[in-house]
Amino acid sequence: MEKLHPGAKWLFRIGGYFTLGFVGVFLFIWAGAFLVAIFKGGGGAVLSIFILYILFVILGAEIYARLTYNNWRYEFTARGLKLERGIIWKRYSNIPYERIQNVDVHRGILARILGFSTIDLQTAGYGGGYHGRGRPKSEGHIPAVSMKKAEEIREKVMKKITRKGSGL
Repeated sequence: MEKLHPGAKWLFRIGGYFTLGFVGVFLFIWAGAFLVAIFKGGGGAVLSIFILYILFVILGAEIYARLTYNNWRYEFTARGLKLERGIIWKRYSNIPYERIQNVDVHRGILARILGFSTIDLQTAGYGGGYHGRGRPKSEGHIPAVSMKKAEEIREKVMKKITRKGSGL
């Protein structure tokens, strides 16, 4: 199975920053209020907690990025796409070519800077919600492959799903 583009670590790292940062703000406010109440104006304690919180976010996001990157694999077989991902709970998916209806290649600003593309294989009957930015989630989501590899995948999959002589 193939690994993702190394730039995917930045996608996962930034996601970790947002997640840990959002959750951590509530913890920081709670811990800061607790320390101020106990130490009667313990500004030094609050500053120490804040510094520890920042270190926790950076370290936690880095660990999350590396584990996610190392545990995300994909493979195009003769029958379809195989996906394997997850850190604690592994998720395995098989998407047959017969179900794939469209191949989308996305390149956001970070992806263009780091030299990779995101591939979304749209399938029949999948209603997975939205990624954000108005883009629907796809069952066959590969977050980071090189730009050249993305074009090769699109061509290969489109040839597999296009049936000659089919039509109404």
